[in-house]
Amino acid sequence: MMNRRRFCLGLTGLLSATVMPFAACAADKQPIKAYIIHGYGATVHDHWFPWLHHKLESAGIKSVLVDLPDSLHPDFENWQSALAKQIGMPDENSVFIAHSLGTISLLHYLSWLRPQKVGGIILAAGFGQRIPGLSEINGFNLDAYIDHIKIDFAAVRATTRQIYCIISDNDPIVPPKSSERLAHQLHAHVYRVANAGHFLASDGFTELPVVWQAVEKCLIERHNGEKNV
Repeated sequence: MMNRRRFCLGLTGLLSATVMPFAACAADKQPIKAYIIHGYGATVHDHWFPWLHHKLESAGIKSVLVDLPDSLHPDFENWQSALAKQIGMPDENSVFIAHSLGTISLLHYLSWLRPQKVGGIILAAGFGQRIPGLSEINGFNLDAYIDHIKIDFAAVRATTRQIYCIISDNDPIVPPKSSERLAHQLHAHVYRVANAGHFLASDGFTELPVVWQAVEKCLIERHNGEKNV
């Protein structure tokens, strides 16, 4: 079985060959902007977020590390306000990459804002409802946070065909079945990664090339002039 390091190295050759031309071409198009959204207990400096930020910027893609306040004690209203302040109204040039609690927070924000189009949505360890057996984390009432969430799956699907769910088969926090259900509700493309835990640095992930591969697919579709309905 391919381990995490071999998995990451195996994808490295795919990353840069096409992204730079697609990011830089078509002068009539507006520049692409990617938003990286962390989850519970994390900052913009953790896990694979700085690596992804650097990769995006190196490919000529403006990257925004969305800083959500007090991530050990997330407040729903404060997190939504932070998303609104740092993202505003997205458009077809906006690509979102979110992890864990950031995924469900992003989906609520998009459901509330209802942009006409976005360039892509990439969700790692995503979920769209309460997580069985995990009502709280370190005293944080996760269920109470999730109960604020209202996702309009049809509205999110209508913004883009480029929705990707990245799922670990042994995630100890978000069960794979929860992520699979979200993928089904969003009609998402699915990447399954073996033995990846929760895609944390402590799981061996300070880089996550499969996310970059999904970004590349979003850019290719944009270049090809896909019409998102």
